[in-house]
Amino acid sequence: MRNTTVLISGASIAGPALAYWLQRYGFAVTVVERAPELRAGGQAVDFKGATHRTVLERMGVWEEIHRRQTGKTDMVLTDAEGAELAVMSGDFTGGDVEILRGDLAEIFYERTVHSCEYVFGDSVAALRETAAGVEVEFENAPARTFDLVVGCDGIHSRVRALAFGPEADYVKHLGYYYCTAGAAGWGHDPNGPRQRNRSEAYNEPGRLAVRGGNKAAHMYMFAAEPLTYDRHDEAAQRRVLAEAFAGARGPVPAMMAELSGLDSFYLDSLGQVGMKKGYTTGRVALVGDSAYGNTLGGFGTGLAVVGAYVLAGELALADGDHTAAFARYDELMKRYAKIAGKSNAGRFLAPRTARGIRMRNWFLGSRMFDLMLKYSDNAANDIELRDYPALVAA
Repeated sequence: MRNTTVLISGASIAGPALAYWLQRYGFAVTVVERAPELRAGGQAVDFKGATHRTVLERMGVWEEIHRRQTGKTDMVLTDAEGAELAVMSGDFTGGDVEILRGDLAEIFYERTVHSCEYVFGDSVAALRETAAGVEVEFENAPARTFDLVVGCDGIHSRVRALAFGPEADYVKHLGYYYCTAGAAGWGHDPNGPRQRNRSEAYNEPGRLAVRGGNKAAHMYMFAAEPLTYDRHDEAAQRRVLAEAFAGARGPVPAMMAELSGLDSFYLDSLGQVGMKKGYTTGRVALVGDSAYGNTLGGFGTGLAVVGAYVLAGELALADGDHTAAFARYDELMKRYAKIAGKSNAGRFLAPRTARGIRMRNWFLGSRMFDLMLKYSDNAANDIELRDYPALVAA
C-alpha cells in the first residue's frame, strides 16, 4: 500500500478531501488542477446531519469549518414592485453549517499540501491502462504512470470522458442554466459576526434573478434547452445571460446594469450525472460531482466528502487491492448517492409557469415543506460509516 501511487484530477473539494485520507493511509498522492492556483471564494456550500459531521470530525476540520462559516441567507421572494411573497429560509439552503467553497477547499488543501504533490495549471490529456498501471499524458507536464487515477474534476469531468465515454452518455441536461457573479456569500463580513443575511429574489416564468443584500452578488437561473457556447469565453456567456433575461421586469434591468461591474462570472447548465454501472472501471474511479453530481441539488459537497472517505478507507482496508476496494465503494455509494438524483433545483427555483411560481411560494410556507426538510435530513445520514482509521490500525 505504501508504494501505491494515486493521481487525483481536481483540487476543489473532493480531490483534497480524498488526498487527505489517502496520504494518511500511506499512499503516494499527486493532485493535478487545471486552474493556476487554488480557487478562492465561490458559492456557499453546506453540511447537514450526523454522517457529514462524523467524517469532518474524523478529519479534524469540524471546528475550523465552524470558525469560518458564513451567516445563513434567507431568500426573500418578491413581486415586480418589491413586495414580499414568500421566504426560503437559510436553514433550508444552509444546512447545519455553511461555508464558502473556496474556504473549504483551502482548509483541505492546508492539511495535504505538505504531504501530497500538487500540480497547478495542468490537466489530464489522455489515459492508457496497462498491466502495470495507468499511463497518463498531461496537457503540459511529461507523461507519468500511476497505479490508480481518480477523477474529482466536476460534472464536466475529463477523467470520466477518457475512461468511461462522452459526457453526453452520462450527464443529463435538466432544462436550466444558472449564473453567479460578484462577491461570494451575499454580503456577509467574513471577519465579523456570522449574522443572518437576506437576498432578494424575483421570478418570472422560467426565470429567477437573485441579488445579495449589498448588491455585490448576483445569481440567475433560466429555463433553456441545451445551448452552444464556449465555456471559456466569458464575453459570450454574458451575452447568453443578457439574451435570456431580455424584457424581464422588476429588479432585473437594474441588476443587468450592475452585472457589467461584477467579476467572478460563472455560467453553466444544471446537469445530473448518472453512472448506471458504477463509479469505477479498471484502475480509474470517480468521486464527487464527476460521479454523482446534481447541480445545486443541495447534497453535492456532503456526497463528495463522504465518497472520498469511503473510497480511501476501502482502499486502505484492501491494502491497495483496487479491484476489491472499488467494488465495495461502488456498492456503498450507489445506495447513498441516490439522494442526488431526486431533485431539480431549476424546477423549484424557476418554475416555468405563473401558476408554478404561486404553488412554490405556497409550498414554502406549508407543512409539506417542513416534511421535505425532515426527509432531506434523514437522507443525508443514510449510510453506515466504518471507522476506517481504527480498522486499519487494528
